[in-house]
Amino acid sequence: MSPAELKRAAAARAVGLVEDGMRLGLGTGSTATLFVELLGERVRAGLSVVGVPTSEATRRAAEAAGIPLTTLDDTPELDLTVDGADEIDPELRLIKGGGGALLREKIVAAASRRMVVIVDGAKRVETLGRFPLPIEVVPFGLGATTRAVAAAIRSAGAAGPLALRRGPDGAPFLTDGGHLILDAGLGRIPDPEALARALVAVPGVVEHGLFIGLATGAVVAEAADGQPRIVTLGAA
Repeated sequence: MSPAELKRAAAARAVGLVEDGMRLGLGTGSTATLFVELLGERVRAGLSVVGVPTSEATRRAAEAAGIPLTTLDDTPELDLTVDGADEIDPELRLIKGGGGALLREKIVAAASRRMVVIVDGAKRVETLGRFPLPIEVVPFGLGATTRAVAAAIRSAGAAGPLALRRGPDGAPFLTDGGHLILDAGLGRIPDPEALARALVAVPGVVEHGLFIGLATGAVVAEAADGQPRIVTLGAA
């Protein structure tokens, strides 16, 4: 099966977790977009929910799907967030931010009673770090911040190059909040908690893509004999 088919299978299973009246966090990325699309079908069939999008791209997709939207100012507590991930380990620790929405994604996840991650089987890893870790930083003092981030990474027992993320036109990629992203090619992260603590202590770092203690469950779609096989982890 193709990765797109597996992602759709995971999204479809997650839509089944949504109950009438729920306040939802709507994730960002290719798998989360499929969830929004399928959720819109249920909304048009009569399901009553409201959603908080984690990016401007998700906001546009949700509006197109007919999903009523709210904000964390008006709805500060959410029942369920459904989002994708770039990597997930056996302890439900994640790397997120490949789509550049890690800050809003983490804010929304933290405001939710439950966070269910939807991924295809290729995203499951034993040790985080194969996917470059996104680190969102302010533009001011970028050179100094980059040096401090590199030192923080070394202090947590990891190592690897830092690259400023750029868009298709070669210009620096800007997040919805107007920040930059440094992608850390670490290969493996031996102590995600230590690295998370080290990064948040760096002035100029807005947020990082390590999601620890936020995901309560995961829906993983894997290929088995040409058909999707759903594996649930945690409370999914």
